[in-house]
Amino acid sequence: MAKESLTIGVVAPAARIEPELAARVEALAATLFPDAPPTLRVHPQCFQSAGHFAGTDAERSAAFLDYANDPDVDAIWFARGGYGSCRLSDGLFAALNDAARAKTYMGYSDTGSLLGRLYKEGIGTVVHGPMPADLNRGDGGHDPAPARPTADAGRDAVARALRFLVSRDAAALEPTAAGGDKTAAFNLTILAHLVGTPWAPDLTDHVVMLEDVSEYLYRIDRAFFTVTSSPLVRKAKGIKLGRVSDVLENDTADFVFSEEEIAKTWCARSGIPYLGRADIGHDAANKVVVFGGAARA
Repeated sequence: MAKESLTIGVVAPAARIEPELAARVEALAATLFPDAPPTLRVHPQCFQSAGHFAGTDAERSAAFLDYANDPDVDAIWFARGGYGSCRLSDGLFAALNDAARAKTYMGYSDTGSLLGRLYKEGIGTVVHGPMPADLNRGDGGHDPAPARPTADAGRDAVARALRFLVSRDAAALEPTAAGGDKTAAFNLTILAHLVGTPWAPDLTDHVVMLEDVSEYLYRIDRAFFTVTSSPLVRKAKGIKLGRVSDVLENDTADFVFSEEEIAKTWCARSGIPYLGRADIGHDAANKVVVFGGAARA
């Protein structure tokens, strides 16, 4: 008998979420799809606490493996970012089974570490997109000037993710990522930390979209230096810059370059084409990008 609705497993590889948030996301899913609401299976690990983390490294790794290998779970939705995804057991990727390889995995921010490794290993459909914790957002987050925050901004972000997970809604896609190009999207700082590790994918011939939040511009500059120096990135089709938001103010003099000037400078120095702006960011306007291109969705 065919399944009547999608089952989405929620795990927290970094920081925890509150049970109240999970209940609100479940209620939203039921509202969006009244005829066949998806089943949200929120792993109990999401509510655990081990200091900064949603449980110990071993507990977070076990929860991910539990739902990834479960044939009754159709998609893995990372609950939120924070920090901790890179601390999951390196060995768990070899333990992923055929059911894990058939799933969709969605998240962004710190979970880009996992998205990158999954994509490198050819495991599932890997998607950069909003997470359950975005329900708490109230920002509009449009570039160049942020839209006026609305009470519904976070709801819209989570609804966008759910519509993509359930029905592959093309309206959820980052507009320039809906074509035939290979694509990938990362938080810039996360990718800068990944490119020197075995977790980083080869981004040859990809349009690479990069965003960041709560960094000094000099750190954005340094991260671009690292990313554009990587052989894994230098054969990219090009780089697009998402939003760089909540920029921290230097405690000495202002940094001389804007985020776009930084991107253009390092693209020119590395020989990677700069392809303009992308509609992604650490905000409620964050759009969906399918690793490898929309045709893989």
